[in-house]
Amino acid sequence: MSQLLADVRIVAVGSTNPVKIGAVRAVFAQIAPNARVEGIAVASSVPDQPVGDDETIRGAIARAVAARDALGADLGVGIEGGVVEESGGGMRTCAWAAIVGANDRRGVGGSLAMSLPSAVADLVRGGVELGHAMDRLIGEHDTKRGKGAVGILTAGLVDRQRAYEVLVGYALAPFLTAELYASPLSSTRSSLASNASS
Repeated sequence: MSQLLADVRIVAVGSTNPVKIGAVRAVFAQIAPNARVEGIAVASSVPDQPVGDDETIRGAIARAVAARDALGADLGVGIEGGVVEESGGGMRTCAWAAIVGANDRRGVGGSLAMSLPSAVADLVRGGVELGHAMDRLIGEHDTKRGKGAVGILTAGLVDRQRAYEVLVGYALAPFLTAELYASPLSSTRSSLASNASS
């Protein structure tokens, strides 16, 4: 395990959404099994429906920082979903995870890019949040706290929590392999070689 994660005791998730908390718990069970993962409602500092990758990333980082600070945690995690206007007139989803440590070390990872039906895109452009637009599309309530757009539109083929787990894993890269992010290429090779020989 990375030294940066060895002493993690509290991980704060900037959401009370059980899918997001579940994703973070599943990931940290593998890398810091003694860490306690807690969710807390915090502001994202971006609109309820972020548009574009940049705005969505800002929301994820804001949630991570606010959650970390609110709970005095070792790490804060923010997961934010957004939409992106495409050049051909369509719209796609995006999702980003951000992890921020006590020393402000941070990692960001994302994807979950999937085309949206035109009826949903039109609702979003009209000011309806994606989760509510999906509710209207299928006549259900609060789908964003469950299967979400990804689960609905893939007919369950892609599980939303597992998709978020991948994003959290991406965001953890600078914590898991810190030496690859902190060192020039020559010293990184030297460090990797000495680790391999020991």
